[in-house]
Amino acid sequence: MATIRHIRRLALLAAVGLVTAACSAQAGNPSTAPGQGEPSGGQPAQAANPPAQDAVDIVRDPTDLPPPVRRTEPQKVVVELETVEVTGYLADGTTYRYWTFGGKVPGPMIRVRQGDTVEIHLKNRADSTMAHSIDLHAVNGPGGGAVATQTKAGEEKVFTFKALNPGVYVYHCATPHIPTHIAQGMYGLIVVEPEEGLPPVDREFYVMQGEFYTAGDRGAKGHLAFDSDRLFQEHPNFVVFNGMKAGLTGERAMKARVGERIRIFVGNGGPNLPSYFHIIGEVFDVVHPEGATEGLHNVQTTTIPPGGATWVEFTVDVPGRYILVDHAISRALDKGAVAYLEVEGEPRPEIFHAPEMSSEGH
Repeated sequence: MATIRHIRRLALLAAVGLVTAACSAQAGNPSTAPGQGEPSGGQPAQAANPPAQDAVDIVRDPTDLPPPVRRTEPQKVVVELETVEVTGYLADGTTYRYWTFGGKVPGPMIRVRQGDTVEIHLKNRADSTMAHSIDLHAVNGPGGGAVATQTKAGEEKVFTFKALNPGVYVYHCATPHIPTHIAQGMYGLIVVEPEEGLPPVDREFYVMQGEFYTAGDRGAKGHLAFDSDRLFQEHPNFVVFNGMKAGLTGERAMKARVGERIRIFVGNGGPNLPSYFHIIGEVFDVVHPEGATEGLHNVQTTTIPPGGATWVEFTVDVPGRYILVDHAISRALDKGAVAYLEVEGEPRPEIFHAPEMSSEGH
């Protein structure tokens, strides 16, 4: 029995190594996007339509977020959003028809100050096949804005709300069938900073987890269709960060230097699964669970419910590669919930010393 357990442990460690090696070889652009891998257990990959020729990069750059709010007084903030249906890369050799806010997954981060009056303009692009809307969890009002923004193709709807509660909140489409709209990539974050602002850090990143439910067997390539039965059963083929399997690796990996203070705003678009957010090789100095004002300290893994968000802060002490995962670990190894933080700087052997790794630069 001990031998069997040992073999299983070696197999798991080997799988982690294979994922790391495979992702590090990718450049991170759509033509060399990180791959889905081969089906396990001898299961053949189902043939699919060829990848769509008009596919585009839908991954939201994790550095694409507004700067901190430096104002000391509330003001009116106008936010313009456009819902866009677009074909993009879901994995290597795999494309998918996304529904989005602004053509990227997640949608753009909205950042305001507590007490601001926020005016939302939601435009649905004329070539959309569906009506769309927006429900912002930071709103105190019917439907979070969804009642006011059911928007047909080519139309625009407007509503205003006052940002009463500081925190980090999810927004998403809330047009029936709501789970379908969210599962196509229609979610983002709105940050409501407290009146005194957030403490300064060296770098901020924007990351959201989401699920995709596609037709075909595991490992299928080509253009994949949406599978409503998988959505109903809550069995996604892909669980990813920022819209694509291992999309935040290679050229799109996050970057930092030793000694820098890092803040990551992390959301879970869902629509169904909780996220168990963890960074391999780091301990979160501060976690604001579910976006709460109060923080917890020295946390290894934090749970983010679907439709929830948090922000984490930590200082990187040692150079190397740090891997962001959903620690429901099959989602990382098999379904794509993996991202990289590449840290440069001088070694700190008094904190971490591994001589066999020095030749690899990690």
